[in-house]
Amino acid sequence: MSEHFSYLSPRREAVLRAVVEEYIANSSPVGSLRVRDLEDFGVSSATLRKEMHSLECLGFLSQPHVSAGRVPTEAGYRYFVDSLMVPPQMGEDAFHQIHDLFGNARGEIASLLESLSALLAELTCCAAVVVAPDAESATYCSIHLVELSPQVVLVVAVLSKGSIERRVLKLNEPIDIETLRSANEALSAALVSAPFGAEVEIHAPTRESQYISERAVEALQNSEGGLLFVGGQATMAETYGEVKKIARMLDLLEHHYTLIAVLESIVDRGMQVAIGEETGLEPPVDCSVVVSPYQVDGRIAGSVAVLGPTNMNYSTNVAAVSTMSSQLSQALSSG
Repeated sequence: MSEHFSYLSPRREAVLRAVVEEYIANSSPVGSLRVRDLEDFGVSSATLRKEMHSLECLGFLSQPHVSAGRVPTEAGYRYFVDSLMVPPQMGEDAFHQIHDLFGNARGEIASLLESLSALLAELTCCAAVVVAPDAESATYCSIHLVELSPQVVLVVAVLSKGSIERRVLKLNEPIDIETLRSANEALSAALVSAPFGAEVEIHAPTRESQYISERAVEALQNSEGGLLFVGGQATMAETYGEVKKIARMLDLLEHHYTLIAVLESIVDRGMQVAIGEETGLEPPVDCSVVVSPYQVDGRIAGSVAVLGPTNMNYSTNVAAVSTMSSQLSQALSSG
């Protein structure tokens, strides 16, 4: 916490905490009478009103209208998160839901990440984002060619980080099973244990199998990367009251590369919670981000995050995101 924020008295801290928690709960400006009802401060509402005015002068609260109560500013939320927030803890039911999700997970990583983003959105009432492991830093574990029709072949590559890459090859001429088998063997010999996307030499026994093998490698190297799983888009419409804010957030969620860059920037700055302008979004939007990277075999592979309004429930969301990223790190590192 910076020195600029270090001079709040215990009573002002308590008043700020009460205003932030009440505004998070009800999204309505908070007056001094309401603050007095929330906690026994041992002073009159007039004294509390003066304290709230002081917090407004210091930049932690604002007053939307002259006759209205106060609402937290971005600085107020920042102080709350850094110094006043109840230590994040998962509720027992939510923890069991997360535990069951990972305990019952089967199959490829994409299915797990999709389920994870949906559950995280449900638990936090925010949009949830999971950035998949970068395939380019993985290696090939196995490769399979599957005939879909005489002239269509499915290329399936299983990577070291648990992800699966699929490509469909459309051939000019029909292919026989023996040619497909020899192409598969040549691919396996060249690719298994090699880095994904690496340049490799293929040595297939026939011209036809060599052609199919080279087509398969070319298709695999054309990877878009940056795979993103987003859950809870519909929640944004319920959370944000203004149409312009809804449109801005939905637009961000649709532009995956921009969103990935935003999350990477927050993580690179060593932050878990970014509020308002701290998110780096242009133009600034009424949004906060809670993000936590997850690891595979000791290295950062992706991130788990939630995006919502600045009056999100920070304690609940930090706990959910942290638990999800920790569980995901364990699941992927253990294979």
